[in-house]
Amino acid sequence: MAEFDLDQFKSSWQNQSKKSVYDTTQIESMLNKSSRNYVKYILFISIIEFAIILAANIYYTFIGDDTSELRDMVAQLGLRDTIIFEQTLAQLYLGLKIVSLILTATFVYFFYKNYRKISVEANLRRLILQIIRFKKTVQLFILANIILVITFTIILGAFTLMILSNQHIDLATPGIRNFIIALVMMMGISVLLIWIYYRLVYGFILRRLAKNLHQLQKIEQQN
Repeated sequence: MAEFDLDQFKSSWQNQSKKSVYDTTQIESMLNKSSRNYVKYILFISIIEFAIILAANIYYTFIGDDTSELRDMVAQLGLRDTIIFEQTLAQLYLGLKIVSLILTATFVYFFYKNYRKISVEANLRRLILQIIRFKKTVQLFILANIILVITFTIILGAFTLMILSNQHIDLATPGIRNFIIALVMMMGISVLLIWIYYRLVYGFILRRLAKNLHQLQKIEQQN
């Protein structure tokens, strides 16, 4: 019987070519599972966002006051009869809260549907299409939030100027110009903060998901 040489065996094992221990099906399954996890993370984050928005809306509706700073700013511009302004302003903010809740709840539902669709049983082409669709849904959610902020700011500014004009207040004064500049700056900062938040939180997950997508597309091209 030939003598077993441990050193020769170790050398042979270290120098052998490294072969993949997973076949294509196993790799595809792992990428599928990983993609489902990333989608699940975004689903959980969106649910938390919905809960925070709901809690904030309840607080400001029954306890806090989210219009006091704007009312004080407009009062300094010479607004006299503030009853109509305050009532309409409260309605605008209530509308913003409702739209924000509906928007977030709608996309939570879409994220959940995407999560359910990315199933282990899905074939490769369908999985790729589902990941692409999910990425577009997330991008649409981010865009919808930015559009909501811009639209609300424009409506708020136009309404305030209309009220001031109805009370025959000169809109060409430095105070009015400063008010418009402050409103535009507030809108710009809000949009920037939203972009940074989604870029950091959602962007990180989407980049991982894009990496999975790239690997899945390579597998499909090889088949």
